[in-house]
Amino acid sequence: MEENKRQKQVGKLIMEELSDIFQREGMNIVDGGMVSISKVMVTPDLLEARVYLSLFQVKDTSALLYKIKDRGWEWRKLLGQRIKNQLRRVPELTFYNDDTLDHVFKMDQLFKKIEEERKAQTPATPDA
Repeated sequence: MEENKRQKQVGKLIMEELSDIFQREGMNIVDGGMVSISKVMVTPDLLEARVYLSLFQVKDTSALLYKIKDRGWEWRKLLGQRIKNQLRRVPELTFYNDDTLDHVFKMDQLFKKIEEERKAQTPATPDA
């Protein structure tokens, strides 16, 4: 379902504030990897926000995601302190792993492999 203008505005606000909170709390760089918020989708009633996290070069993504989810009440409290003048209620935060970056890398490797196989199968043409 298409998000309306208000949902997009609230999603953008939450994304900016949570990104800043993560940076201040030291959650943007964990175990040598990076954590960033790739997208925030808000329900039409503005009571739930789905936060998609991009975890780059993190060794144990499921453990980190569990750690972030476990501190969800803390993130919501910090977010509420920042956006209390813009929203009546602070949405419930639900965190998800956004693995699109992983798929991009896998696809890129597959395309490189296909290209190498094509080069190996076509005979070299002598220059005239």
